[in-house]
Amino acid sequence: MYVHVALLFGLLSGLVLGKSVIVPGALWYDTDGNEIQAHSAGILKVDSTYYWVGEDKAANSALFSAVSCYSSTDLVNWERHDNALTPVSGTNISSSNIVERPKVTSHGQNNQYVMWFHSDSSDYGLAMVGVATADTPCGPYSYRGSFNPLGAQSRDESVFLDDDQTAYLLYASDNNQNFKIAQMDSNYYNVTEVVAELEGATLEAPGMIKRDGVYWLIASHTSGWAPNPNKYFYADSISGTWSSQADIAPEDTKTYNSQNAYDLPLGTNAIYMGDRWESSLLGNSRYVWYPLSWSSGDPQIVFADLWTVDLDAGTYTVLNGTAYAASAGTLSGSAELLGSNSTYNGNEGVGYLGDGGSVTLTVPGIGADQWLALYYANADSTWRYVLVNNGSSVVVDQPNTGGVHVVLSVPVQVHLNEGSNTITFGADQSNYAGDLYEVIVYTQT
Repeated sequence: MYVHVALLFGLLSGLVLGKSVIVPGALWYDTDGNEIQAHSAGILKVDSTYYWVGEDKAANSALFSAVSCYSSTDLVNWERHDNALTPVSGTNISSSNIVERPKVTSHGQNNQYVMWFHSDSSDYGLAMVGVATADTPCGPYSYRGSFNPLGAQSRDESVFLDDDQTAYLLYASDNNQNFKIAQMDSNYYNVTEVVAELEGATLEAPGMIKRDGVYWLIASHTSGWAPNPNKYFYADSISGTWSSQADIAPEDTKTYNSQNAYDLPLGTNAIYMGDRWESSLLGNSRYVWYPLSWSSGDPQIVFADLWTVDLDAGTYTVLNGTAYAASAGTLSGSAELLGSNSTYNGNEGVGYLGDGGSVTLTVPGIGADQWLALYYANADSTWRYVLVNNGSSVVVDQPNTGGVHVVLSVPVQVHLNEGSNTITFGADQSNYAGDLYEVIVYTQT
């Protein structure tokens, strides 16, 4: 029988992050065992607690349902609170409107929390920002209104609070052709002037970090729900001259199949917080968080299947597993090796895993639920399954990598017995399927 991965993880009572491990691209669960619904993340730290606001997409619709709010002290275990913002009929934030990319900043003098968001009509024709305020980080927030900043369009946006407590709106404007940075008024309720503009940049999904006096802007280009290579820009002054664009990850990975949502400082580095959108099932979109390192001088995503964060030290640790080449497994049915021109890390790919084709590997286990990272190339959007020790199959989401030679990884958690285990990889379909290159087995639980 086939068990959808969401059902399997639900039975794990919220242990999808293993209490300490961040797993990009997995389904994440809150402390009550429910799927976290907080897309297009905004993060606010108050004392030692982090608050995560985001879009609740459980209804699988682009229309406004709620801005959710979660809290955590470790960025791993998240408790859901009452919704921060909910629809208000007869306004621009009704359930027939668009509310996206909520970001919250605090105003110390007013003892308020101010939320900014992309406020729009269902056809994205209004192109406004919305503002709401609350007395606590999770609200509930009171809607103040929506408007076109300084009379211009605003779609994807974010906010940035500088060291001197001056706040800025970062926003895609003019039909997403120009990207603007505008200074807010003293209450953070409106904007007063555009201080910088990247003309013809075609950017969206922005975030900003200040590091050693340098401002770093991270954003994607515009390709709808589909991922693209996200870029960074830098300037010595927020109102100064901005650099040309450069990649934050290898270009062909399309930012590891994700789009920037928020960028959180971590010691001398940061955390890239992105979304892996599934446009046909928005509530199933995944959170893709990676370390963002300046070790080379420029910000680059540090790819990791599993990693941990030490917030007190401001450091991260990439976890290591044991790799098993798919080509070393036992092939059956239509499965076949793809040849020396289709390799990853020196491992030849196994293709034709649809229509009864499969490959079986033998791996050791520790007698616990363990993470596997499946490295594959996939040119379509289809389901896959993993069959462990002849038990029930686990269905795995494998997004389109954008081509048969672009290899990415997708996580799945399965129970491995202590000692030897057989794992079969295949596809429950009669047409094309992804090509498998290697499987990395992790002992962390």
